[in-house]
Amino acid sequence: MKATHLTTPHHKPRTRRLPKSAAALLVVVGLIAGLAACSSAQHQADPGFAVPGATAPGTSGTPTSAGPTATPTSAQSAVPTGTTAPSSASPASAHKSPTGTATTSQTSATPAHSASTSETNTSLAGRIQPGVAYQGVATEYAAADGNGACLFGPAADMMIAAMNELDYQNSEACGAHILVRAANGATVTVLITNECPYPCAPGQLDLSQQAFAKIADPKAGRISISWQLISPATSNNISIRYKAGSSQYWCGIQVIGERNPVGRLEISTGSGWQQLPRASYNYFLSASGVGCGKAIRITDIFGEQLTTAAFPVEPDVVQPAQAQFAQH
Repeated sequence: MKATHLTTPHHKPRTRRLPKSAAALLVVVGLIAGLAACSSAQHQADPGFAVPGATAPGTSGTPTSAGPTATPTSAQSAVPTGTTAPSSASPASAHKSPTGTATTSQTSATPAHSASTSETNTSLAGRIQPGVAYQGVATEYAAADGNGACLFGPAADMMIAAMNELDYQNSEACGAHILVRAANGATVTVLITNECPYPCAPGQLDLSQQAFAKIADPKAGRISISWQLISPATSNNISIRYKAGSSQYWCGIQVIGERNPVGRLEISTGSGWQQLPRASYNYFLSASGVGCGKAIRITDIFGEQLTTAAFPVEPDVVQPAQAQFAQH
């Protein structure tokens, strides 16, 4: 027996017709729903429309998301989890390092020679800072009578050395007393009287043959060392020398026999003090002659000042001064 279908080509499905009153009611309901939907669409499209009881963006209500949360870029500072960010940062007390670590605005000297020459520091030292041990190599050279780029003249003691060009720093290293220590523990103290140009590397000292022999076999020729600036004991006072060719119209002034390196030299102008620039050959120059033959004020790298009486402008004559810097 075959199954029969309710809907076949021969039979149309029967539909139930509604009464006229019910149909009219449905039409009215449809019109009302359509008008409500249209009004709702207009309200959503109108940014000035406010739904009663809703909180406008930017007020104290629950905020709405404006999109994906922004991720801080490398240029933005992020506070680590559990850390309270300060309300403000004082530029005078701290700054951000490239790694984001807060460091003090004051920096300390390092073997990389990051020393400051600012007069706000306690030291007027240049690249060679007191109290810092530097690493390098020692070589040796025939120093003849000991005279060199610092123009001190023949040396009474051949425990001398030439400083590499970078650390020589326009003659600021001249007159520095350096304690040199070899890997075997042997030490020697040398006076910087000369400059060692390239290929001498930063940190390198070129010792006189006599000084090199104090710490190593001369046949070695080149050894690893550490070295540092010292303030030695001495019974000698400083001296002043005017450069050859000096007069009342132009003069160069040199300090000799200083315990500590000279950081600044000033001459009296009658109404005050004028600082003189330092030449690479270790003289302080008055190009206009101002102060030549007048009182001199000398400051070491520790900030101590010595004031001498007026010296006559006698070129190439060593004139003793009755003063010396304190030991540190």
